[in-house]
This record gives sequence, structure tokens and C-alpha cells, in this order.
Amino acid sequence: IDTFKQMPKPLRTLLLSDILIRFAEQIPYAFVVVWIMQTNQQSAVNFSLLTMIEMAVAMLIYIPVAYLSEKISNKTIVSITFVFFTIFPLILLFSTGMPMLIFAFIIRGLKEFGEPTRKALIVKLANEGSKATTFGTYYLLRDIVVSIASLFSASLWLISPQANFITASAFGLLGTIIFIIYGKDQRSPQEV
Repeated sequence: IDTFKQMPKPLRTLLLSDILIRFAEQIPYAFVVVWIMQTNQQSAVNFSLLTMIEMAVAMLIYIPVAYLSEKISNKTIVSITFVFFTIFPLILLFSTGMPMLIFAFIIRGLKEFGEPTRKALIVKLANEGSKATTFGTYYLLRDIVVSIASLFSASLWLISPQANFITASAFGLLGTIIFIIYGKDQRSPQEV
């Protein structure tokens, strides 16, 4: 609790945005396979292929994005990442065949776009002398809130898959907007 109270306001803003973004990820998480295999009538092999595409995209972007993050602001990179988290459930909702599902999973892989940059930003925004403790507290708080809140994802799915996916994207949009408006970048203008 003390570590949270000592978090600088920009880090609390990032935490709030990240929690909302993780709602966008976790609300549909358990139901993605159901959507693909039952609603879209794709095989387990096709689902595995989609997962492979997601992982390949995630791996292929790490180095180019690391280079890019040295050239542009951390806030820009993290904001782009949050957009990918936000749009995935909506793209998935409108994916009715394998080509659109492939596109959706490319987007899902791109959500890793700024993860290293976001983690570095957590450390940069943390107070000197408590960076490791702050990093751990950040993840503990985020994951507790997200895991508890994700319990209602089944209720949304029972209403309809659309309710689940749209609610997830709405949380993502809110988190993205909060970060774009109130989020801070720890870089000096000379670095950008």
C-alpha cells in the first residue's frame, strides 16, 4: 500500500490505463477459441495456425520496435500498443472466415509492439531507490484487479459474444484515451 501511495501520478495514470487495456485483453481471452472453433467453425489445427501467426508476428516486431523506440517517444509506442489491444476484440467480432481471422491474429501479435517500452516506462516513472519494489507493486495491483474483474467476462459472453467483445474494446478505448490525454513520457526533448 505504501509503495502505491508513493507512486508518482504519471505512473498511476499508466497503471489505470494498463488495467483498462488488460480488461480489453482478458474479457474475451477465454472465449477466443470458442469464437473461432464454434462460431466460425474452424478446426483445432486452424486455431493452432492462428496462434502460431500471433507468436511469429510478436517475435518479428521486437527488434524493429526496439530500434524505433529509441527514435520516437515512449508514449507514442505505448499508445500504439494500447490501440492494438483495443481493436483486436472488434476485428475478431467481424472475422467470419480464415482470411479475416489471420488478420485479427496479426493484430493480436502486434499488441506486443510496445510491451518492452511500456515496462521500461514503468521503471523510468518510478521513484529512485524503489524502482524494483514499484515495478512489482504495479504488476501485483494490475493483475489482482484484472483477474477479479475478468470474472464477469462469462456473464458478458452469456448475454452474447458481441456484448463480450464490444465491452472489451470499450474498456480498451477508455484506457487508450486516458493514456493519450494524461500519460507522460519520461524522455527529455533531446532524446526524442
